Amino acid sequence: MSATDNAPALDVVDETFLAVPPGTVAAAFADPRSWSRYWPDLVLEVYTDRGEEGLRWTVRGALVGTMEIWLEAVLDGTVLHYFLRADPAGALTPRLLRREADHRARAAKAIALELKDILEDGREPGVGPAGTVPG
Repeated sequence: MSATDNAPALDVVDETFLAVPPGTVAAAFADPRSWSRYWPDLVLEVYTDRGEEGLRWTVRGALVGTMEIWLEAVLDGTVLHYFLRADPAGALTPRLLRREADHRARAAKAIALELKDILEDGREPGVGPAGTVPG
């Protein structure tokens, strides 16, 4: 980030609906040991633990900045919002910066879809929790 530009070089935003309660999604991020599996090149330190509404971290390692998982209760599930605002630890060309932004956006979606697959446990579209059909 330059002295004249306060915007981070990377600003990644993603959201995915998971048909499970926020507490179920929060549990997937509760253990700090899981973070290194999701973000192996980042060192995360919680600066706000919002319980079932998510976590906010400072980020070090390959990137320097902040990251947030916001869990919003919607209908019978959760919208998993992901925000990453950071700068690369080293200088990158514009081309490599675009590649890094794409990589981070794809990784965020992959994490969300993996959690969706695991946590929804085969729940079919249009079928409510425990096999009920919404009215």
